[in-house]
Amino acid sequence: MLQSSGLLERRHRVLGTRSPIFYDEPLQLVRGSGVWVEDSSGRRFLDAYNNVPHVGHCHPHVLEALCRQAGLININTRYLHENVVEYAERLTATFHPELSAAMLTCTGTEANELALRMARFLTGGEGIIVSAFSYHGNSRSLAEATTGLPAPEALASHVRAVDIPDLSGYDGDPEILAKDYAERVKAAVESLLEAGYKPAALLFDTLFSTEGLPSVPPGYLEQAVAHVRAAGGMFIADEVQPGLGRVGDHMWGYQAYDVVPDFVTMGKSLGNGHPLAGLVTKRDYLEAFTAKALYFNTFAGNPVSAAVGTAVLEVIEEEGLRDNARKVGEHLQRGLEHLRAKHSLIANVRGKGLFFGIDLVEEDGRPAASKTRRLIHAMRDRGILISRIGPRDNVLKMRPPLPFFVDHADLLISTLDDAITCL
Repeated sequence: MLQSSGLLERRHRVLGTRSPIFYDEPLQLVRGSGVWVEDSSGRRFLDAYNNVPHVGHCHPHVLEALCRQAGLININTRYLHENVVEYAERLTATFHPELSAAMLTCTGTEANELALRMARFLTGGEGIIVSAFSYHGNSRSLAEATTGLPAPEALASHVRAVDIPDLSGYDGDPEILAKDYAERVKAAVESLLEAGYKPAALLFDTLFSTEGLPSVPPGYLEQAVAHVRAAGGMFIADEVQPGLGRVGDHMWGYQAYDVVPDFVTMGKSLGNGHPLAGLVTKRDYLEAFTAKALYFNTFAGNPVSAAVGTAVLEVIEEEGLRDNARKVGEHLQRGLEHLRAKHSLIANVRGKGLFFGIDLVEEDGRPAASKTRRLIHAMRDRGILISRIGPRDNVLKMRPPLPFFVDHADLLISTLDDAITCL
């Protein structure tokens, strides 16, 4: 504890006192393997939160690929290298055939910045529509479109935020709900036009992760995208959190809808902890943009990054991790629904595959934000890492690495049951 305390003081001096950190007593994690992490005292924790080590902490196949290529050469993409081309080929092969071109970056922020830049170039528009509690990156232009995190930048005049429909607790006609909320997107388009901004893009996380994983009615996203495209805008699907097999049924979250995005942005999980991100788009979009703009990123998609990205794709396929996400997700869903029937604190269980949110409310129906925070700490004390999301900070967030198996799910459920009972 004293060692961690001293490290925290040093961190405050060089990174600032407000650099985000989990827990009142921060964890000093020193190693990880699979879905387990270990702190400086040697205590193990089940990682039910971190999606950056997508195929598991320190996966040996990924480590071997990284070390092998790092021992040969690492250079920028202005030189030919088999790794870079092979990775782009294998990555784009997981998308709709129209999305056949890739542009690689180092972070999700860069990927979303690039997608917006390209959408503005291709449409001649400036307007952006986002959801009402969202986060897509930390650059200035994305901060001006951020609605889910504190930022000194105000929502820009060319940005409109729309509420997302949720079937949880709704007993009406889903088609009516979908149409009503899609009309709000149309109204946002009209508002932009009235202010002199042609729409450039609708930028949505395909699971609406920051919102707390709402149960979106069928047809909503398709209608929303149609309204934007009718005004000349494009659809950017942010897959930084939902993508790469996490939802189980599909490789990418957008594939659950009857719509093909103009751009799909990715990050976090692509490199299993290595800084790898990017976007895929249509070949003619890429060619039109790069005919006018020289896009070059020194570190993005270098041979080491490409080797890591390819290894991650190989692990997902060879170990059947997308199918595992589906099967274990279904098992976890049943277990969490059992807890909902047992504990009045749980109002709803949200999510898909290995991405879950649990909506916690007080007896009178108010969001139980303080209890949610206490529960996260109680789970940490019991050896399991989770977090929280949602506009009211009352949705437990569970998003483990993909090699999360039934025994891990059962441990999570039983521990959560105990923590809620003792709350």
